[in-house]
Amino acid sequence: MPAASIPAVFGDLVGRDKRAFAHLGLVMRDGTPHVTPIWFDYDGTFFYFNTARGRVKDRIMRRRPRVRFDIQDPENAYRYIQVRGPVVGETEEGAEDCIRSLNEKYMGDRNYPLRPGEVRVTYTVLPEHVSGMA
Repeated sequence: MPAASIPAVFGDLVGRDKRAFAHLGLVMRDGTPHVTPIWFDYDGTFFYFNTARGRVKDRIMRRRPRVRFDIQDPENAYRYIQVRGPVVGETEEGAEDCIRSLNEKYMGDRNYPLRPGEVRVTYTVLPEHVSGMA
């Protein structure tokens, strides 16, 4: 399925100039929801999330590679975009650079404090369905 496009009215929410968090919704093994705020990046086609191997979201996305997330405008809580789609990529290659890039976007500094022994992983999501409230 081709990627769903992000409406121009929400372009600022997915760009690098606004520090909007995504709230990633996943379904745990017992059917209960797991929602967590995350940093993300968007390249015009794909969304990218980064986490550490073994965390709950890592385990769920490996088992059930479909996600839904909201991106809320930090300046207007009633303005948001919702995205659903499959995880189409998972890699440890380049994942440390990805988290440094996200740290720069959200914290203004590429110096991300990796924990000893931590293995980073980047997930790639193809948006299939997009809606929102402007």
